[in-house]
Amino acid sequence: MILITGGLGSIGSHTARALLDLGESVVLTAHRSTRLPEYVADEPGGRVVVEPLDTADEAAFLGIGRRHEITGIVHLAAARYDLPDPVEYLRADTLGLLNALKAATAWGVRRFSVASTIGVYAGVDEVPWREDTPLPVVAAHQIPVFKKTAELFASLAGDSAGFDTVSLRIGTIWGPLGVPDNPFTPLPRLLSAAVWGEDPDLTPPRPPAYAEDGTDLCYVKDCGRAIALLMLAERLNHRVYNVSSGRLVRYGEVADAINAVIPDADITLPEGRNPDRPPDNYLDITRLRADTGFRPEYDVERAVPDYVDWLKRHDR
Repeated sequence: MILITGGLGSIGSHTARALLDLGESVVLTAHRSTRLPEYVADEPGGRVVVEPLDTADEAAFLGIGRRHEITGIVHLAAARYDLPDPVEYLRADTLGLLNALKAATAWGVRRFSVASTIGVYAGVDEVPWREDTPLPVVAAHQIPVFKKTAELFASLAGDSAGFDTVSLRIGTIWGPLGVPDNPFTPLPRLLSAAVWGEDPDLTPPRPPAYAEDGTDLCYVKDCGRAIALLMLAERLNHRVYNVSSGRLVRYGEVADAINAVIPDADITLPEGRNPDRPPDNYLDITRLRADTGFRPEYDVERAVPDYVDWLKRHDR
């Protein structure tokens, strides 16, 4: 079985769905809600197990391995990104990661994947961003600060204990169970407001949206499938993989797709680029393609109606 921490979140639950489709069984940890999304809820008995877990609780973490035969771990659980005290944020995320690595060592897993972020490349001028590009030592936000160190922690622990480690440098993800008011991209807010007939309020602290702004936008179903393929690949040639669509998507493309599905939305973005925005970039996914055969299935024109359909049937 594959253990997914944060397994009931957006990326976690779609990674679970992809692993199930590939024949695996999963254990999903949950810190608050233990309600399964409907797209993983109807599996035969034993294929999906939910374990309540505070990842900071070492004994509870290790106890999962006494109840289930865990062969791999996908560590996605994270502290709240908006914790105002960076020390508390780093303490919470570091403790969870170290407990996950201790469990991986104790259980003798084959492979351990940890969520990193596209944000680790901030400050790199090369286009597109490649995994072998030297990263800046400093970072402007506490999330990439932690993610850079998490990659090193995982590699060190894996080398010592003898399990494969994979750092997942995940792009800009959106889709079912995602947060509408994402602090890093306005696109989920634009779409959710259109579905719910609201004003797409992008006043601060929400990030603004200009037609020519762009990001490496990846639908969460594609993200989950990529992670599943990396977990189950017979052999991987690298420790670090970019996980995303591998192309720059302009915000204007997304607005056009939303208007095509919901004509009453009538979204009109300011022309040009946000003058305060750093240069846009995207992730090179050559490694991911070569080692897993991954190809994105959801372009903007397919992702938007799928997400709209889901939002119409759910509270978020």
